[in-house]
Parts: sequence; C-alpha cells; structure tokens
Amino acid sequence: MRSGWRVAAITLFTLSILLGGVFGDRVLALTDEAREMLRVYTELVTVAHESYGTEIEYDDLVTSSINGMVRTLDPHTSFLSREAYANMRERQRSSFHGLGILVGMRKGQLTVITPIEGTPASRMGLRAGDIISKIEGETTESMNIDDAVSRLKGPKGTSVRVEIVRQGLDEPLELTITRAEIPQDTVRYVYMITPTTGYLTISDFNRGTGKEVAEAIESLREQGMERLILDLRNNGGGLLDQAIEVADQFLPDGAKIVETGGRTRESFQEFYASTRYDDLELPVVVLVNDGTASAAEIVAGAIQDHDIGLIVGTPTWGKGLVQTVYSLSYQSGIALTTAKYYTPSGRLIQRDYSSWFDYATHGNGHGSGNGTPPRADDTEREIFLTDLGREVYGGGGIMPDIEVQGQEISTLLQYLLSRSTFFDFANSYTATHPIESPQWTPPESLMAEFRDWLLAEGLATEEEIADLAEPENAEMAARYLHAEIFNSVFGIEARYQILAAGDLQVIRALEALEEATNLLARRQELSDGGRRTAAAGV
Repeated sequence: MRSGWRVAAITLFTLSILLGGVFGDRVLALTDEAREMLRVYTELVTVAHESYGTEIEYDDLVTSSINGMVRTLDPHTSFLSREAYANMRERQRSSFHGLGILVGMRKGQLTVITPIEGTPASRMGLRAGDIISKIEGETTESMNIDDAVSRLKGPKGTSVRVEIVRQGLDEPLELTITRAEIPQDTVRYVYMITPTTGYLTISDFNRGTGKEVAEAIESLREQGMERLILDLRNNGGGLLDQAIEVADQFLPDGAKIVETGGRTRESFQEFYASTRYDDLELPVVVLVNDGTASAAEIVAGAIQDHDIGLIVGTPTWGKGLVQTVYSLSYQSGIALTTAKYYTPSGRLIQRDYSSWFDYATHGNGHGSGNGTPPRADDTEREIFLTDLGREVYGGGGIMPDIEVQGQEISTLLQYLLSRSTFFDFANSYTATHPIESPQWTPPESLMAEFRDWLLAEGLATEEEIADLAEPENAEMAARYLHAEIFNSVFGIEARYQILAAGDLQVIRALEALEEATNLLARRQELSDGGRRTAAAGV
C-alpha cells in the first residue's frame, strides 16, 4: 500500500511540473509554494490513511480531494475517473455494440421498455414488458441497471444468453442473442405532426447529430413539410462542433452561430454558418425548457438572434461554460472550463452560479435567487437586439419568445407513474386484446378496466379510484394508457406521438407557427433589401 502511495505522490508532483510547463511562467514562479503545499498534502493523506477511525483507501482519499479541488472552480469542471472517462467517450460515439433494447427497473425487475427497430433484440422478438430474469445464467435480482447493461453490451459478433419472463407464458424463454452495432440516435422522433408540419426532437449532441438532423429534415420535406417544430427540451448539450453543424442547417450563409471567450488568446473564437447546407426557408418554432442546456442553448440562441424562428417554452438552464477535456494518467481525464459561450447578439449563456444551491435547483423558491434564470416579468434585464430589432434578454439562458409552462401532473398520477402502473397494465391489456392498426382508439371501457385492475392488484384505494375519475385526471390517465398500449404494440415513437398530442407546450408551438411565418416573411424582406442595396452599390 505504501508503494502505491509513493507512486501517487510522485504522479502529483510530476503533474505540478507539467502544469508549469503547460501554463507558463506564472505557474513556474509558484513552483516552490506548490511543492510546499504538495508536501503538506502528502502528509495529510498519509495521516488520514494510517490514523482515521476506520480503514480508508488511498484511492478514495485522493479522488475525494481532487473532486473537492474542482468543486471550487465552477459547477461544470469535473474530474473524470477511468470509468467516467470511458462512459463519456462512449456517449459521444454515434454507436455501440449490444442488443438494441431500452431497459429499466420496474418493481425491482430488469424490464424491457422497448426494443429498437431493426436490432438483434427486435429480430428475436423481445417485447416491451419482458422481464430479463437471467443474464448468462446469473439472476438479475441483485444487479443494478448499470451492472446489467454492462453485461448485455459486448464486442460485435459475440453472443449473450438471457432468460425472459413474459406475461401469458408459463415458462421462461431462453434466448441467445448475437450483439451487433447499435446506433445511438440523437434525433429520437421524426414525424409529421400535422399534414404540413414536421416535428423532430434532438436528445443531445454526439458525433452523428448533424448528419441525423440533415437526414430528418430531408425526410420531412419529402413528406410535404412546410413548417417545422424543433424540440430541444431536456437536451443537456454535448459536442460544440455538432451544435454548429445543426445551427448551420437553419441559418443563412455567413451568419454568426456562437462565439467563445475566456482567459487565453486561444479561447476567443467565432463560428459562422457555411455554404454546406441550403437555407431552410421554413417557419420554425423551437421548444425549450429548463432542461435545455449548453449546445442546445447555442442552437436556440442562434435561431432566436437571427429571427429564423420563435422560441416557445420556459427559460433554459443557462449552461454556457466551455469544457475542454484533457486526458490524464491512468485513463482518467478532466473536463476543464476554458471559456464561455455568447450568442450572436452578445448574450452570455451562462447563468450566475455564485449560489451553488440555487444554481443546482434553478432557484426553486429557495436561497438567494442568484441562480434563478430570468423570467418574463423581470424588470432588471439586460436587453439585446435580434437582426430585426426584436428585444431579447440576457441574464443567463435563453428566454423564450412565448413562455408556456409544462403540464402539471396531480399527486395521484405521479404516484401511479412511479409505480409503472400504466406500463404494466398496457402489457397485460395487449396480451388479451390484439391491436393491429395505429388508428386504434381506446374504447370507453378501458378506464373502467384500468380502475378494476388497480384495485385487484392493490395499487390504489377506493378513494384514489374516485379521484382518478375526476375529469382532468381521467383525461390524462387515458392518454398515458393509450401511449403505453401503443408502446407495447408499435414502439416508443408511437408512444411519444400520443403524449405529444396532449402536450400543452407542443400545442402552443403549433399555434405559434403562424407568428413564425410572419417572422420569416420579415426576415426575407430584410435579406431582399440587403441584396438590393448591394446591387445598387455595384
């Protein structure tokens, strides 16, 4: 153990020398001080390891101290352990090798949420609601979700043996499934929400996002798209180059997409739309909420600043710190903040984080409020102007042009959702009620069957059943049932479409497309005027 610590101490010392070499004379001038502090640090770790009341490993002490150090910098600088670094690299890839299923824990059991179309799991007939009871002969009862997923993944061409418990079957199914390359699509849902309106969602930005968006837009155009809703809600961001490529598909040639600025000369950069893509020239509405962050805010901010479309929803998260990932020893790394993002009009995307609690909770009615994003009724906001002279607001994040809160869910429905009751009932229902057409609509008897099932399963009391009959609860519960039944039969996109049809923010986005059409006309007048002026100058 002592020899292991010597290696760690030497590594830390070497790191201090390397940092001096990388960052220049300012750090070199502090070498003596840094060496003295490192000596104190090594003594502290040694004392803690040898004398603490319970046994503690050197690795735990060092990792905790590193996390404490980066915690003093900002909310988004983070140390990446070997496992975290590997996971980050995998998330950024556009594919992985596995079976092609979305899984989750339902009542403590590893359950298939949905198979992905065209993957080995889909071809082998796995269904939503199937319980994976064993992996390679080992029960999944004691496995957490990460454990199970790591066992299901593996090299392409290798196989994994699973045991499936399926409702309606007396005996478990034993299947051997060969792993294949599974695309990690970030454009999750693409469909025509009305005969003339395309709809696409982007979940995050990885190495394939720009290409996926281009293919989605082309597909929607072929289906008759004349206007578009781009859903960036709960998109936490990702790769900057992919955000730029996506924005490029919406902005006119030469339009600024984003700029970055920090402490070093290299951190100041500006990114512009290229001639790679044809102008979209369609009315656009972008949906955002407080889960929209970073790269997603770059796209939303550029579209808003250049009057390409309208933003609908709630203020975005306000994550505008640029992280540069540096590889460290032992296959670890650090995501270090090196600059900040600014929209084309000059708005700083990053929200204030002087109160870490408020920043993490988005204010949430507690604390000083320093971390709370600007609201529509704020009186002290920095004002910026779009290309057409519309006022947009600074203060962190992207303020929507039309603010619409999401649907509130009653306590009863939240309880039923948390117990997976809609999901479980849907799988039970479809086992005895064959559904073949996507035009199927729930019969009037469905809610009564659901209420009877809840009572029979002991999942709700008579009083709760009565509350479920209240019009607002009943309408939403019926939509959840419809959605989960479609997920069981037709897949997760069919589920999403049913839920989106009752989504208040989506409904308002559809209404806002008329305003977006007028905005586009004004934008085109501005462009035509600019071209005429240029021609006259020649």
